Amino acid sequence: MDEAILNFLRQHTAAPLSGEEMARHLKVSRTTVWKRIKSLEQMGYEIEASTRSGYRLLNSPDLLAPWEVNPLLKTKRLGKVVHYFHAIDSTNAKAYELASKGAQEGEVVVAESQEKGRGRLGRLWFSPPFLNLYVSIILRPDIPPNQASLLTLMAAVATAETLEQFSGLQPIIKWPNDILLRNRKIAGLLNEIHSETDRVHFVILGIGVNLNVDPEKFPREIRSLATSLKHETGKTVLRKVFLSSLLETTEKWYKIFLKEGGLHILKAWKGWAQIQGKKVRVTSFGEVLTGVAIDVDSDGALILGTEDGKRKRVVAGDVEYQVKSHLV
Repeated sequence: MDEAILNFLRQHTAAPLSGEEMARHLKVSRTTVWKRIKSLEQMGYEIEASTRSGYRLLNSPDLLAPWEVNPLLKTKRLGKVVHYFHAIDSTNAKAYELASKGAQEGEVVVAESQEKGRGRLGRLWFSPPFLNLYVSIILRPDIPPNQASLLTLMAAVATAETLEQFSGLQPIIKWPNDILLRNRKIAGLLNEIHSETDRVHFVILGIGVNLNVDPEKFPREIRSLATSLKHETGKTVLRKVFLSSLLETTEKWYKIFLKEGGLHILKAWKGWAQIQGKKVRVTSFGEVLTGVAIDVDSDGALILGTEDGKRKRVVAGDVEYQVKSHLV
């Protein structure tokens, strides 16, 4: 009903709209309309109310609610169904639950805040309310499980491209799925797969982007490592606009992946990552490796040239960039 009331108000910006007229169209009582108006005001909508003439919408908050996002979307598949929460444990956990119960490809879970937001390797993801973007996308690609990791690279490319559009700066993808802007983390991805031996049931693309949080609001332990789009550009970001652009860009790259395969995704990812030839320190399953990044293989694993002259394939881990180096 909130969406319907907002649509009515947006269609009548020149003059107030009476509660009686809205009640008649919605087939509810005027008291119900009044209660919903009060609820919208509590959500941050600025609504002028007059006993004689009715209601007029003056200003809308930057919420990620479907009635704010849907009018901006130009996608054909992603985001046509948005599951919206003011607060949630984790958008990924909710998306996984919904997908397990039959949610369709392209359905999205978005929250204003997360109480148990998850990063990689079981870490918490800093998720303050009404400042950043926390979104999970349900995909059901007809691919074998060994190709699912390429969707992580695809989501990283889409996120980096969207960040460049909004900032005018060039982000760097840090293997496997962090996005850096001016050497500080601005976004992270946590993708989860449900599959059998020979087929993928669904993939959850979890994306967190620091948009409007001020640096001093980050927890002390990550303050020197993290940044936000607002801090880097000096401008507040309309989160609903960023989300709609991210969904459009993700859909574009998803279509490329399904039609043309993973090589195109890998090529784009390497362009953003610029990892080849960099000296790195990798922590993987308790083992610490140092060497030079040689390449990323067709499954998205890092090929590392170790200090003892060997090549090692690393499928998961944390990477730290060290001094610049180049392969001979």
